[in-house]
Amino acid sequence: MDIDNVNNACSAGASQGSTDVSGSRPSGGLPAFDGPAAAVLDHRGTVVRWTGTAEDLTGFRAEDVCGRPVQELVADLPDDLRGAAEMPASGRVRLWHQCGDTIDVTFRTTKVGGSAEVLVLAAPTRHVADHEQGAALLRALSAQNRITIAVHDTELTTVQTNATPGTVDGRPVQPGARLSDVLCAKDAERLEAVLRQVLKTGAPVVRRSQQVSWRQDPARQHALSLSAFRLEDARGRPTGVAALYFDNADQMRARRHLDLAREVAERVGKSLDVVRTAQDLADVLAPAFGDLVAVDLAHSVFDGDEPSKQLGGGDMGNAALAPASADWPAGIKRGEPVPPLPDHPLLRSFLHGEPVVFGLDDFIAMVKDPQLIEYLVPRDTHSVMVAPLHARGLTLGAITAWRCGRSAPFTEDEVDLMKQIASRGALAIDNARRYTREHRAAVALQRLLLPPATTDTPAAETAGVYLPSGGGAGSSGDWYDAIALPSLRLALVAGDVVGHGMPASATMGRLRAAIQTLADLELEPDELLTRLADLIQRLAAEAPSGDRDIVGGTCLYAVYDPVTRRCAMASAGHPPPVLVRPDGTAEAVEISPGPPLALSGMPYETTVIDVEPGSVLALYTDGLVERGDRDIGQGLPRLTEALAAHCRPDRALDETGRALLADLADQAPRDDAALLLARTRAVPAADTAHWEIPADPAAVSKAREWITRQLTMWGLDNLLFTTELIVSELVTNAIRYGRPPMDLRLIRHHVLVCEVTDSSSTQPRLRRARTTDEGGRGLFLVSQLGGRWGCRHGQNGKTIWSEQAIHGSP
Repeated sequence: MDIDNVNNACSAGASQGSTDVSGSRPSGGLPAFDGPAAAVLDHRGTVVRWTGTAEDLTGFRAEDVCGRPVQELVADLPDDLRGAAEMPASGRVRLWHQCGDTIDVTFRTTKVGGSAEVLVLAAPTRHVADHEQGAALLRALSAQNRITIAVHDTELTTVQTNATPGTVDGRPVQPGARLSDVLCAKDAERLEAVLRQVLKTGAPVVRRSQQVSWRQDPARQHALSLSAFRLEDARGRPTGVAALYFDNADQMRARRHLDLAREVAERVGKSLDVVRTAQDLADVLAPAFGDLVAVDLAHSVFDGDEPSKQLGGGDMGNAALAPASADWPAGIKRGEPVPPLPDHPLLRSFLHGEPVVFGLDDFIAMVKDPQLIEYLVPRDTHSVMVAPLHARGLTLGAITAWRCGRSAPFTEDEVDLMKQIASRGALAIDNARRYTREHRAAVALQRLLLPPATTDTPAAETAGVYLPSGGGAGSSGDWYDAIALPSLRLALVAGDVVGHGMPASATMGRLRAAIQTLADLELEPDELLTRLADLIQRLAAEAPSGDRDIVGGTCLYAVYDPVTRRCAMASAGHPPPVLVRPDGTAEAVEISPGPPLALSGMPYETTVIDVEPGSVLALYTDGLVERGDRDIGQGLPRLTEALAAHCRPDRALDETGRALLADLADQAPRDDAALLLARTRAVPAADTAHWEIPADPAAVSKAREWITRQLTMWGLDNLLFTTELIVSELVTNAIRYGRPPMDLRLIRHHVLVCEVTDSSSTQPRLRRARTTDEGGRGLFLVSQLGGRWGCRHGQNGKTIWSEQAIHGSP
């Protein structure tokens, strides 16, 4: 305090007479106190000067106290001060206030230079205690190396701070500096905007996260948490801003680790493809965890098999790199084998499932081959972490992360984090591996159960194409079939089984075998599907209770007759076929689909269409017309257009099928797709002959005469004797047991087909006649003379047929 400013009105006070300062005073309340009180005492303890702040503290004016002993102001003089020769340096007493109350004050004394006078400074004890606690708190905060305190004036110039920026010399920030002198320009602008808002509104900012960089080290980011509040004077006017910056690195690091672990959980494992899963894992880790990341897997894992128990570098190949555009060394290429590394104690930890961290010098010392270092280590690398992909007791591969340039080295907590990430990633990759194995086995079974891809029959040439699912849960049991039937006819089948994987493939195999058996019975399409639906019902009843809802499927069954050039078909919930005519026009066949095979109670309906020779009939499954962005209503027109464009007479059917699948199917379809193409043929009219059988026993001899003329005209005299016997027996049975009208038809191709049709529905039966029996040997003779025989029922009767091979025919 400037001693010249001390009120010096003692002479005036002495001339006005004495005033008792120790007695009762009028009560007016204690006035507000602003700053320490000051007074000057002479060597006898008499007050010689009195300040305005002393008057504010006690309520006494200078003229009331000057010239009087200071003891008169003290309400209760401590024993250690009674009779003291001189004022103590400091102490605590209670002073009288002009209103009659007492004030507990703490004082300090000091001698005025060049005289015997003593300057006394006093303040209420509670204010002194608050000041001392505040000073202690400020010193404690200033001593914290993770808390930076900065006091800024209204112009945001630094008045006081304990900040030490990350410079080489580490010198404190000097008063008078601005944030832009310490931080990068953009960071300083953001912080100053926040502080100006606090200064303007008075609303404090609490724990606002900020990322800043020092001007001397702009490449490295520092995580801070900012709290700021406005400073005000006694009248509430803003005097500046106090800012506290907390080192938020640990919290931010923990948050980044949690975010990274969450992202791994969300993104890794969605695909059931091994390589895609490995790439997802690498993409998540780079650059969030490492500047460069590679995922290497055992060669057997790519194929879905288990890796060897002792997995080494030479047993692995690279599955994923991130970022792919980085400047990778020559020894690290996607899909290429990983060179083996020499044995090292740290690598043995890898075999036990523990991540290992190398500094560049340690890695160089371990490898001991400068060329191999250049071949394997990315440029500007300073540390590397290798974590095994360990799941279900198997080491599937490894994750390798590099830190380059100015990135911080790996820490212990990051090793623990990588261990967790590698464990989750390994489970995802192992799930994909197991799926790959099961999917490959299911697809192999599916392909083994399918018929030959191409067939060539008198009715049509066919080509089938099958595309297994790529992104779903396995093969879906889609199938196709082309079954040669008697009388040169051809059955075409397309079906789709409910479910995926091995169960679907097994069900598909059972249905295909059942259809082939039922086709040999030469049932009408609607009758065949009815019996097939009954089979599905039995299979569902045999299945475990939890699997009964997934036993079912759809099927389209069609029979093409090259003689009549007609095709009869029925559908059990299956998409309609598409017919491409010889002129290139194409349209979906209008059929009345019945219920899927798992349902029963509704009849199936047979649809018959005329088919020109050279037409292409396309049967398919819904995987070809349905996908994520379109349903069958959109996919069927697209398929029809594609068939019209690709089905050309000069193009092989198998090539056409592959082109159609490439054009229509997804790159990784979630459902199987099967396509069967049949280019129809016709038996020339000159190779068929028809004769109406009269209902007269004498018609048998006339039939033999007709047969003789027809076979002689065809040049089949070598079959004349056996054919006469066969026709005699068949016509005799038709006259004896059947009903008119009755017909006899011959078809010539690579076989000679004899057919007798009547209007009776009775089923002929082959039996062994006894020696004494007069009849019962007719069908036995037919079976022995011909290659094969059979009976089929139609809507208006039955047809008994027999085939004989024509020697010299292909």
